[in-house]
Amino acid sequence: MTNIKGAIFDVDGTMLDSMHVWENVAENYLKSQGGVPHPDLNEALSKMGGHQIPAYFREEYGVTGTEEEIHAGINALLEDFYLNEASLKAGVVEVLEMYYNHGIKMCVATATDRSLIEPALQRCGIAKYFGRIFTCPEERTSKSRPDIYITAANFLGTEIGDTLVFEDALYAVKSAKQAGFPVVGVYDTSAEDHQDKIRALVDYYVKSFVDFMFE
Repeated sequence: MTNIKGAIFDVDGTMLDSMHVWENVAENYLKSQGGVPHPDLNEALSKMGGHQIPAYFREEYGVTGTEEEIHAGINALLEDFYLNEASLKAGVVEVLEMYYNHGIKMCVATATDRSLIEPALQRCGIAKYFGRIFTCPEERTSKSRPDIYITAANFLGTEIGDTLVFEDALYAVKSAKQAGFPVVGVYDTSAEDHQDKIRALVDYYVKSFVDFMFE
């Protein structure tokens, strides 16, 4: 990795041990609105950008309210966790400090709303390492497409081939690789069934940031 000049970090499941909090949030929100969640709800949502979910809930489940109201209702179920509980995975601070000391530019690309991610990163003491936080809701995209990574690399001013993307989800790994980014696959229990596919796609694979060495 001697040519690496920039790094783009996912948050949930990559830097934060947080994917478990998402397991039932959509189901709980729909139930609170009188909906009956389909068995494949989480799978259907997994590849959507945050901006697409309100329309899906309205069309598929008849949820009423504006996009902002639906976003706010979902975030209300997550806010306490991100503001007070979400914790870093082991070794994250050490890797970020190492990259900072080597002059590698860093930013965040996340599918989660800024109102949740920003305070979590600040509370965990790592917000200072990132030049900017890019979110799928604000960029009106999802990680099923590489757009957010390209936007982040443009901000960093680094070439795609010189910019590492850290991701834990298979569909996001596929998007980043499709655009030509070198990718570090980070293990998370939420993607247990996809680990073989992730390993086959990524340039580097780590069970933990503790195992990640600067080369």
